[in-house]
Amino acid sequence: MMWDDVGTAEALLEPPTGRPAVRRGAREEPALVRAALIAVALVFLLLFLFAPLASVFAGALRKGWEAYFAAIVEPDAWSAIKLTLLAAGIAVPLNLVFGVAAAWAIAKFEFRGKSLLITLIDLPFSVSPVISGLIYVLVFGLQGWFGHWLQAHDIKIIFAVPGIVLATIFVTFPFVARELIPLMQAQGTEEEEAAIVLGANGWQMFWRVTLPNIKWGLLYGVILCNARAMGEFGAVSVVSGHVRGATNTMSLHVEILYNEYNFAAAFAVASLLALLALVTLALKTLVEWLGREQIARSIA
Repeated sequence: MMWDDVGTAEALLEPPTGRPAVRRGAREEPALVRAALIAVALVFLLLFLFAPLASVFAGALRKGWEAYFAAIVEPDAWSAIKLTLLAAGIAVPLNLVFGVAAAWAIAKFEFRGKSLLITLIDLPFSVSPVISGLIYVLVFGLQGWFGHWLQAHDIKIIFAVPGIVLATIFVTFPFVARELIPLMQAQGTEEEEAAIVLGANGWQMFWRVTLPNIKWGLLYGVILCNARAMGEFGAVSVVSGHVRGATNTMSLHVEILYNEYNFAAAFAVASLLALLALVTLALKTLVEWLGREQIARSIA
């Protein structure tokens, strides 16, 4: 039989109820496949996330709450906590300023060396944290480029707090910039140009136009930057010197306690880092939800 009207043939293929034919899409997998994928994901989460977290908290509370709090308030542990907060408190604001400036320059302007700047921003992602710490030793160490000058002026960077702060800044500076660059590129420059035409200066344009558009991505980048700063181990291990009560961060203090077979105290301090990670995850989820809600309201 020959069909002269393709539309007639398509009409005959419609179901008798008059509803359009439902075709199985590429993403409509059988129920068994979906169940298997979900089961695999849950098994991985159980083995590599929930089980290690549970073991950390179980080890921390093995000797009871009294021993747990004693390990936390012990002078060396308290010094490590304060140093961790200090390093993060300095690194995150500086990376916030750098991230906004770099993202704005890359997203809003065309200039020579732009691709090189993007490559340099990604450098800490590709370089081992241990190598990052070694770079500062080679630059500021006693046998480094500025070592003799620093020693002559009684300035100590390596095996001191400044070295820890510098290493923390280096390993965390891509996070804010990398969150903002694609966001600002997608938004374009039309709103900023309109603000300038209406008479706004640079600061007014930033505070009233640019910042409201990037605030959720900015918060997201700051949260990730802070999480990495507080949990960094490799780079700060190289530049710290492992001086108890002076240059040990929380992660370094956990390593020392564990190597001394003081497992309960090591797990107690590690549980604080785990709690910080969980708080970071909660804040990240909240920021994502608030951002989606704002986008939904703006569309509606």
